[in-house]
Amino acid sequence: MYFQIAIFVIKPTLKGMPEQKLKSLRQRLELKEFKLNSLLEITTAINENFSIDKLIKIYEYILREQLGITKLALYNNNTDEWNTLLRYGAKGLAKKIDVERDLLHIKEITVIESSSNPALNSFDIAIPVLHKNFPLAFLLIGDLEEEDIMMSAMASNMPFIQTLTNIIMVAIENKRFANKSIAQELTNKELEVAAQMQSMLLPSNLPSNNRIEVGALYESLQLIGGDYYDFIKLNNEEFVFCIADVSGKGIPAALLMSNFQANLRANVKYNHNQLSMEDLIVELNKNVNDAAQGEKFITFFFAYYNCTTRTLKYINAGHNHPILFNGGETEDLSSGCIGLGMFDEIPHIDVGVVKIEPNSMLVCFTDGLVELENADGEQFETERLKKIVSENNHLKINDLNKLIFLELDRFKGNQKYLDDTAILSCRFF
Repeated sequence: MYFQIAIFVIKPTLKGMPEQKLKSLRQRLELKEFKLNSLLEITTAINENFSIDKLIKIYEYILREQLGITKLALYNNNTDEWNTLLRYGAKGLAKKIDVERDLLHIKEITVIESSSNPALNSFDIAIPVLHKNFPLAFLLIGDLEEEDIMMSAMASNMPFIQTLTNIIMVAIENKRFANKSIAQELTNKELEVAAQMQSMLLPSNLPSNNRIEVGALYESLQLIGGDYYDFIKLNNEEFVFCIADVSGKGIPAALLMSNFQANLRANVKYNHNQLSMEDLIVELNKNVNDAAQGEKFITFFFAYYNCTTRTLKYINAGHNHPILFNGGETEDLSSGCIGLGMFDEIPHIDVGVVKIEPNSMLVCFTDGLVELENADGEQFETERLKKIVSENNHLKINDLNKLIFLELDRFKGNQKYLDDTAILSCRFF
């Protein structure tokens, strides 16, 4: 915002004017010149984009040094919280004044005569600063002589001080808004980069061959989220895959999940010949505890599949039970342990083992899918998911996943997704 002030100096004809009247005229002209110069100084500083601290220093200099105000407290409304922006000559008093209780009712320049708050009574004048009827600031001035308060010379300065304060406060609000907008823009850029990086962590090429067909979909509640799935080929015969969900949402959940993914891949790729599935879970639990410090946990389903033996081994660490459609039977894969990061040590781990029949299908998902609610507060639930998969198991995996999300959209209607939602589906030929 730019302010412009035009200064016009009118030179009166002084010849023949009485000395007393001449002196009074000179004083008025000097006062007007001072006010114009002060406004010019402030607006120049604003136009040159001085910092808030520098603007306040100029403002203080005008009031303290040039107007001789020796006691002052300036309160500013910053994001719905009243703060003391400037104070001097009022040691300990400014903190004893509650703006909402003591000042919010003041709508015009007011002489303080009596108040239930002794701290407020120590000041002489209250000057409200309003912008579109919204209170931006309150200025308290004290240590004025009684005759100064009543005399026109001092009284005439109060509207000027109010105007000066108004200009300063509007400029500060504009700077804060601009800084906030810039900060928000930077945050959005950082989130976009983080989202791109997170998408790179998810596998982009899932297999579709004569042995196994894998597909996945992920709907993040925010730009980045805390759900995760992965598929890792160990060799031509063996694969591992997983799905996981961090407690909580947003950046903290995404950071923990990124750390978890890095540890998982490192252990699987470099230690899978030495580590048992139980050892892997113990190691990952330690990693989560170290990273989350007990503030978050991860539910995790991890599976190993051997195409030759047609054996699926898995551990379900507190995750929603994946659904296995196997040889005409439906089974919930529930064997495993508690979630990762819930305790320093996992008390007991069960490894599930399943023989996979030809053309079987496994659907893994996070809780955002089955806990999604419609307008009546009804949840989507696992049984509805089972019905959709059973009736459409002839579809290709990617088409089936898309159908499931389409049914989710139909079910929720105008309701919003309340959580990150991920699905990882596999067909075993």
